[in-house]
Amino acid sequence: MVVGRRAWVRRVVLITGLTLFTIWTVIPVLWMVLTSIKPTADLYTKPSLIPTDLTGANYTTVITQSLFTTWLRNSAVVAFGTTAVAMCVGMLAAYAMTRLDFRGKKLIGNVTIVSYLIPPAILFIPLFQIALQFHLSNKAVGLIPIYLIFSVPFCTWLAISYFRTIPGELEEAALIDGATRLQVLVRIMVPLSLPALAVIALFSFTQSWNEFLFALILISSGTQQTLPVGLANYIIGDVLEWGPLMAGSILASVAPVVVYFAAQRWIVTGLVAGATKG
Repeated sequence: MVVGRRAWVRRVVLITGLTLFTIWTVIPVLWMVLTSIKPTADLYTKPSLIPTDLTGANYTTVITQSLFTTWLRNSAVVAFGTTAVAMCVGMLAAYAMTRLDFRGKKLIGNVTIVSYLIPPAILFIPLFQIALQFHLSNKAVGLIPIYLIFSVPFCTWLAISYFRTIPGELEEAALIDGATRLQVLVRIMVPLSLPALAVIALFSFTQSWNEFLFALILISSGTQQTLPVGLANYIIGDVLEWGPLMAGSILASVAPVVVYFAAQRWIVTGLVAGATKG
């Protein structure tokens, strides 16, 4: 009876916690969706969660009366470009850190972790000066080298923790058969690490897609702005155009959601592996 009662209490606590977490997570998204389909007048005269009238004017305004498609293209180029380069560099660095012996290995590993822990806000002045010297400012693609400063250590750090769980015997057997280090990485390490790499890529993509501070500082041209900076144009002083702002935010969230569902199988596996390995 005591065991059964404990199991019942544990289940009630778990269900209650999950319910509260779901509500906490869903309500802001629901508020965004409902605000995006409310007429502008209702946002100020009828401040209720459930709209009385529905309209698609906010979405039309964002798409037709702004540079939304240009911002979307810029964000896609920056996010996909940053993720691709960071994944390649991060995997090579992680393989070297976990499988090769060289002088300064421990120091490089510590520097990699520390560089990721540095708050980006304290680096925008030196990075702004570097961007000016290398003519990276006011260009969407110029954000890619800046974002790599933070994405590469992040990808390397997470890839190291997963590469360490792969048995070294597999690599040794491949090397005995005549495979090179690069072939081992591409044909053995990467296929075995796909779930973890999918998680790393998703976090890197999301980080680049949502980054605001450096995009705001380095980009002034409207045709080179990314989505977060472009949508900030709907905030004028203390006046917020809530309808278009929420509509643009909903549209901007579509790409990360699509990427997540496209790689959902690997992402779930990678999260579970990260919780149980190492």
